[in-house]
Amino acid sequence: MIRQAQHDVLVQRTHDEEARQGFSQAMNLMIYSTIQPGNRDMYSEKVEPAFRRKHGRTPANRAEIRDVMLREPYTQMWSAIKVASREYRQDVVGECIERQLLGLVDKAKATSKSNHKLGSLMLDPSVKTPRYVDAVDIHNTPGGYHREIIEDDVFAGAMYDRGVFIHMMSLMGDKCDDIGLSQATWLKETYPDLKPKRILDIGCTIGHSTLPYADIYPDAEVYAIDISAPLLRYAHARAESLGASVQFSQQNGEDTKFAPGSFDLVVSHILFHETSNKALRRIVEECFRLLKPGGVMAHSEGPQFKDLQPMDIFFVDWDTHFQGEPFSAAMHELDLPQIAVDAGFKPEKVFEKFIPSLMMSKITSGYKPGVRGGGNWFLMGAQK
Repeated sequence: MIRQAQHDVLVQRTHDEEARQGFSQAMNLMIYSTIQPGNRDMYSEKVEPAFRRKHGRTPANRAEIRDVMLREPYTQMWSAIKVASREYRQDVVGECIERQLLGLVDKAKATSKSNHKLGSLMLDPSVKTPRYVDAVDIHNTPGGYHREIIEDDVFAGAMYDRGVFIHMMSLMGDKCDDIGLSQATWLKETYPDLKPKRILDIGCTIGHSTLPYADIYPDAEVYAIDISAPLLRYAHARAESLGASVQFSQQNGEDTKFAPGSFDLVVSHILFHETSNKALRRIVEECFRLLKPGGVMAHSEGPQFKDLQPMDIFFVDWDTHFQGEPFSAAMHELDLPQIAVDAGFKPEKVFEKFIPSLMMSKITSGYKPGVRGGGNWFLMGAQK
């Protein structure tokens, strides 16, 4: 496993804190590589044959799959371990952040007041947190990623940065930027005539996926929005420390303050499943409004259920019920291209693709262009 890239607001670890967080990462790897696959064997060898004998058919939907799988002791064991592992990760990262939170706040404040900033940070306390965010502890993180513990808080940003790196077992790269890097690289190769002057990342969290656009499109102004002030404060300080020029602002992607036709490229990364179905449609409509003619929108997500096998559907559905992802399963059942068409995009300009994960293609030999699995990201988008 690789080490996380250092920057000014990355939480520092003592020897014991590093050991506990390393154990959390190793435990997550064991769950995904050793324990979780047993559910597939359970389904194919026992659950699905028994269901077929009883009903004369295979399970018809995610609810039926969930019902029969959660009756199995092995699946119950796996489920309990997954929940416990996330709670443990939050504990070992959270206590580390709490020990140095005031110092992290001071570093972020100093960045925002610096006369040598590359980018900018604009916060707007009047921005209302949508209920689909406020009513949920996303990822089972207490308080989610938008609530503030102290004045000028950055706790949520620090938790997301370190927590995601551990959760993803460093498979997103040392900057956790594989989604943005893979997507931006694919866009540049696929649309060589698109030379964006202004790029917008909606739902940027702490800018993991935002910063690659500043590298791949160095002549563009990169903007990034989120509804969470703690995430944005951290994102700005992190970007400045890593030498990236990004204009961060607190806005709702459903109804931004930017003028129509403000951008050549509008993107998001694993955002849709964190919103409601109504909000998702409004975000796509907003993308259409914000794009110039010829501009492109592109949104990374997990594959839709139509592209998945029963156990892959079960794992997404499990997250929906047990990992603080209440809209995930419903989102994966949507017709995303039709939503883009309803927003105003022409059907022939809409695309769904599996694009290569640059990080995974380096460490696996299973990548095949345009095929699910083997190190790919699912991408939906359109050109205006």
